[in-house]
Order: sequence, then C-alpha cells, then structure tokens
Amino acid sequence: MYGAPSRPYQGLPEVDCPFHDRPAIVKHYGRLGIHRKKIDIPTVLAGQKLGLKEIDDTIWLVSFMSYDLGYTDLEQRTLQAIDLCLRDNLSPMSPGRT
Repeated sequence: MYGAPSRPYQGLPEVDCPFHDRPAIVKHYGRLGIHRKKIDIPTVLAGQKLGLKEIDDTIWLVSFMSYDLGYTDLEQRTLQAIDLCLRDNLSPMSPGRT
C-alpha cells in the first residue's frame, strides 16, 4: 500500500554549466534567447537552466547538466538533436544543412 514519503521532494539540485559560454533559462512557453533571437526548445525543459557553448558564428551547442541535447542555428531558431547530425553523418556546421 502507498504511504507518504519519509522526506519531502526537494527538486533538482542547482544546475551548473561551468564549461559553457553562457547559461540560459527556458521560458515557460519553451523558448530561450540568444543574441536577440528566440530559439524554440521543448516545453518539457521549461524553467530549466541550459548551458550554451558557441561553436561557430550562428551555431550553439545546447546542454542540460552534463548531457548535450543538440545544436541550434540562430538562423533556423530550432534545436536539432545530436543523433540527427550523427545519423546524417553531417556536422552541424556543414554548408547547405537544412
């Protein structure tokens, strides 16, 4: 039978991204801003701090805690999963990437 937990839920510990260029918090509607551009992020990450590392002029690596989530291109303004880059055997910086 289910009983009340012996200790209350404290939530996630403070997320730290020491190896990233900047931290960013995802808004409740699933967006974050980089250089005045709005980037769409899954709303499941709303309220969470993500780490952003600049890879190229418009390409940023997006991470949560120690997990790399994907890349964002400031022109496309969406998060591209890393497995898509690897599956297509493309670098996120490849010319002509759609």
